[in-house]
Amino acid sequence: MRPLEGVRVLEVAMYGFVPSGGAVLADWGADVVKIEHAVTGDPQRGLRRTGAFHVEGDPNPNIEHANRGKRSLGLDMSKSASREVLEGLIRRADVFLTSFLPAARRRFGIDVDDVRAINPGIVYARGSALGPRGAEAERGGYDATAFWARAATAASLTPPGVEGMISPPVPAYGDTISGTNLAGGIAAALFRRERTGETSVVDVSLLGSGLWAMGHGIALSLLLGEPWVPAPPGAHASPVNPLTGLYRTADDRYISFVMLQPAKFWADVCRHVDRPELADDPRFATGEDLAANTAEAVAILREVIGARPLAEWAERFATLAGPWAPVQDAVQAGQDAQVRANDYIVRAGRLELVASPVQFNVAAPDLGPAPEFAAQTEEILMELGLDWERIIALKEAGAVT
Repeated sequence: MRPLEGVRVLEVAMYGFVPSGGAVLADWGADVVKIEHAVTGDPQRGLRRTGAFHVEGDPNPNIEHANRGKRSLGLDMSKSASREVLEGLIRRADVFLTSFLPAARRRFGIDVDDVRAINPGIVYARGSALGPRGAEAERGGYDATAFWARAATAASLTPPGVEGMISPPVPAYGDTISGTNLAGGIAAALFRRERTGETSVVDVSLLGSGLWAMGHGIALSLLLGEPWVPAPPGAHASPVNPLTGLYRTADDRYISFVMLQPAKFWADVCRHVDRPELADDPRFATGEDLAANTAEAVAILREVIGARPLAEWAERFATLAGPWAPVQDAVQAGQDAQVRANDYIVRAGRLELVASPVQFNVAAPDLGPAPEFAAQTEEILMELGLDWERIIALKEAGAVT
């Protein structure tokens, strides 16, 4: 049994951020009903081009990633006839999850007080761009603006002298991270309600999540009064540690070493690269010596590692004591044997999708595909007790798909 089985979530949200939070809840076993506009649906369904990729037909990863395992109901909340359906769904839900801006929440009668008047015990969760307070609380935004650009990640990755900023690596990068934060907050609120009977309003923003991801660097920058600036391209990562940085292999791949205690691992690295004599070299005898002679050690390792391909180093470094990793692209990561061994990528319908990162009892979630637009409308309406005569009347009124 998954931990949130029996929990009902009503999702009134669009695009990637908040729906990805609903996807995590679905991964954990919740019954997530996704309300989409009765005619146009979630605008994310229309996004077919992302970067250099263009997806024709279905399945569309742009909608599948953040909506797997849900049920879709087409509802036009601007129609007065839709109110009985909306209220019926709210009445039986444990969680109300929304990405709508404050003005839209007020217009559709789905703000906190509106929803609590129908179901006082519901957990009300909202995702925003810039947070629920302050002069800009009513403004919208996307992960590329609030998470990536405004919360300092872009500037912290963009090398000096580069015009503009480094763009996010993939679509919905900040959305997915923020959605996972939102799902965790909802789970905590459900736990609190279970223990105390008291309910909560859960807020997560793209801006807050971006700052949290940058938390270590921002704390240092505020302490020292200096922005975080990346090293120039090609520079070794640490001026005082040869075992923290990138090394190119003979086949133009890269290996990342992150050994924060270089003296502890230096001799082992020397043995694994067939240069055991370097372990006794007085230039590298202690941590202080390694720090003082990092440039020389880096030059030696670059030459040695650059003489063999990644596959050979991967075999040799299987017994290396210190942390290291191959630098992989998205295809290579998706094919990684360790990724597959842990079921971090699983099948959901016709697609393979990345599972949400939390596992329970050493098992991957059982993912279902994202629903087709409004596919479960009649099913959900019948669960609310509406008969076919009433359902047809709602369809004729344009309230439901």
